[in-house]
Amino acid sequence: MASTLISRTSFVRGRIIGTGDVEVAGRVEGEISSSGEVSVDATGIVAANISASRIIVRGAVKGDLTAEDALIIESGARIVGNLKAPRIAIAPGGLVRGHVQTSAAGPARPRAAATTQATRNHTPAAKPRPAPPPAAKPKPAPPPPPKAATNHNALPKITLPKAVPPPRAMGAGARPGPPPPVVPILKKGTKAIAKKRA
Repeated sequence: MASTLISRTSFVRGRIIGTGDVEVAGRVEGEISSSGEVSVDATGIVAANISASRIIVRGAVKGDLTAEDALIIESGARIVGNLKAPRIAIAPGGLVRGHVQTSAAGPARPRAAATTQATRNHTPAAKPRPAPPPAAKPKPAPPPPPKAATNHNALPKITLPKAVPPPRAMGAGARPGPPPPVVPILKKGTKAIAKKRA
């Protein structure tokens, strides 16, 4: 099969149609349509749509790519446009800005549709799903921690003073005298206790 080479120094403006392979290493502004393989080298620039049996891109393409067999995007390729092919491979480093669509080949479409229709007619009824397990009951909140017991024996004892009787009312012009002697009263009290014991 004959192949066409567009060299690096070539610039083609127009539509390219053929049955053989096309290799683009230069610049092309126009549609490329071939029943063979179209490859765009790393130095190639294509500003048009490409349709072929197999497309390999290593350079830059601005347009839609449609392949009947496979579409391969190599590392370093830059594509702005939509991709459509049964098999599409994009290597790491390949840039694609557009819609990517994979579709089955022409004769395989009715077979796939027929098989899916047959499986739909003979598909057994779906089994009912088992009921979900009951939800777990929430656990009761743990009781609060017991308060630390206070040691009442460690606290100091506080004794309140006895109520002091109010002072006696004195007459007019009376001077307050010295308080009554305490010691003689205590002596009298001890003597009275001794007499009671005797």
